[in-house]
Amino acid sequence: MAFKRGEPRVCAMVNAPSPEEEDRRRVCRERKVLIAERVEHVNRIKGLLFAQGVRGYEPLRKNRRKQLDELHTGDGRPLPPHLKAQIGRELDRLELLLVQIATVESERDSLLAAQKDSAGATLTPAAALLCGIKGIGLEFAAILWTEGLFRHFDNRRQVAAYAGLAPTPWQSGTIDHEQGVSKAGNPRLRATMVQLSWLWLRHQPKSISQWFTARVQSNGGRMKKSTIVALARKLLIALWKYVTAGVVVEGAVMKPP
Repeated sequence: MAFKRGEPRVCAMVNAPSPEEEDRRRVCRERKVLIAERVEHVNRIKGLLFAQGVRGYEPLRKNRRKQLDELHTGDGRPLPPHLKAQIGRELDRLELLLVQIATVESERDSLLAAQKDSAGATLTPAAALLCGIKGIGLEFAAILWTEGLFRHFDNRRQVAAYAGLAPTPWQSGTIDHEQGVSKAGNPRLRATMVQLSWLWLRHQPKSISQWFTARVQSNGGRMKKSTIVALARKLLIALWKYVTAGVVVEGAVMKPP
């Protein structure tokens, strides 16, 4: 009865995603795991070589095998055979990861370009609209769509709360102020929005980025990290309005058709 009366503090309902919506998330989540593993292997290879006085080796280059054969230690000796064999096995695992990352990215691109509804005729509007904004690539569009914007929200407060970007009030006697964001929502969506906000400042300087610049300047150049979180909340709400109601983000530059 409390839920029907609209009293969420008494009774709130959780809208679980459908099996299809949950399965779509696996593409971007798997890519993130693979990227983290790639970084680990690259750093391990560089660390092994650095211990021998070798710098400048890039395992992600296509001629990594040829470069490995030409390497010498800092004192001019050839690489020890067991060390060279260990790095070779690391390169085997790294190359396997590169193939898997390319496969996952191909699945992501196909999902964004040809994801159809149950009728089998239309493209996904949210992902297509997001890809048309300058500064938002395929990965950001896929994460925003699969992690958050596929849902229905009644208002902007629900959008911010779902991403864990809603402010948390704190009251004690006569003290009444905000104590930061709640962090109770989707952590992947929240982290992606913070990353996107930093890129938004570079690619969209004449949009809501002007609010960030003015706010930081008024604080004497301080509190950039807390201000970027506030910008992430504003940007997420603006993108939600754009994909649901067609309200273009004020001052945003679109990609050429």
